[in-house]
Amino acid sequence: MKTLVIATNNEDKGREIARILTGMDYEVRTLRDYPPYPEPEENAGSFAGNAQIKALAAANHTGSLAIADDSGLVVDALDGAPGVHSSRFAANDEERNKKVLELLLNVPDDKRTARFVAVAAIAEPGKIIGTTEGKVEGIIAREPRGDNGFGYDPIFYIPEFGRTTAEMSAEEKDHISHRGKALRAAKELLEKL
Repeated sequence: MKTLVIATNNEDKGREIARILTGMDYEVRTLRDYPPYPEPEENAGSFAGNAQIKALAAANHTGSLAIADDSGLVVDALDGAPGVHSSRFAANDEERNKKVLELLLNVPDDKRTARFVAVAAIAEPGKIIGTTEGKVEGIIAREPRGDNGFGYDPIFYIPEFGRTTAEMSAEEKDHISHRGKALRAAKELLEKL
């Protein structure tokens, strides 16, 4: 059985990605299963570029097929911010959410449109095999709600569900999420290899 390395040390993200990739003919591991290495600098100007940097670094480090994602929150009223800087927008999830809410404090509800964007990249040592993308549209809530999920989930409200993504079950979120969409497309690509 081939090994597929999820290029993350984040336990929550690793568990979410592994859950979506279930049922494949790969032994799925994360970077936590390997000796530490200097994580690559995510200095691309796009989600796709950052995902490719991470996937290639993980494949080269482990000698195995690797999958990485880069994702973030794109808020229209903030000219696309935090965007590719989503994970570095503030020190932790709580502060990142607080910062977005403060920046949007006086923005009316109809102008609080946003989307989660995710790009998954697959690489083998020395080579990018492909990338896939997923998006989910929503609005920024007025306050955090829900305890499921991580990152910006507590403030990302999806009107058609009447809930934030942090108020959804893991299964519901996987079905509609940006990461879920990108990873299901990546799973199709991996099954063709």
